Amino acid sequence: MVKHFSQPPATVAIPPGADESCELTGLDIRDKFLLDVWRGTFRISKLKLQNRVQSVVVLARLDVDGAPHTNPDGVRLSGTHVHLFREGFDDRWAHPVDPGRFTLLSDPGTTFQEFCAFCNIESPPPVQGVIV
Repeated sequence: MVKHFSQPPATVAIPPGADESCELTGLDIRDKFLLDVWRGTFRISKLKLQNRVQSVVVLARLDVDGAPHTNPDGVRLSGTHVHLFREGFDDRWAHPVDPGRFTLLSDPGTTFQEFCAFCNIESPPPVQGVIV
C-alpha cells in the first residue's frame, strides 16, 4: 500500500542515538502507519528502520549491524537482515538483505531512502548529513 508522511519534516536527521517515529497515512487517511528510525550510540553502524501498523504490528524492519537472528526453523542470519510480517509469526522471520535493493548499508541516508522505497513510502524527505 502506498504511504505518505502525515506531516513531512523538511529533512530527516539520523545522528548517533537517533530514536524517532514518524506518522504515515495510506491513500485513505484512516490507514495509519509509523516509520521508526533508530541508530546506535556507541556502535554507530547499528541502524534499525521499521514500518508498523496499528502501533504494534511490524510490517517490515531492517536491522543493520545488529545482533544475529535465529528464525523459528533454526536458520541463523548475520547481524544485517530484514524482518517481514508473516501471518502467525508476526516479525519473527528474517531474511538476508538483497544487495540490489539496499545498496549502501554503511550510509544511513541512502539506506533510509531505499527502505522508504521498499515499504512503498512516497516522497520521503531528504536526509540531513551528520558529521561523526
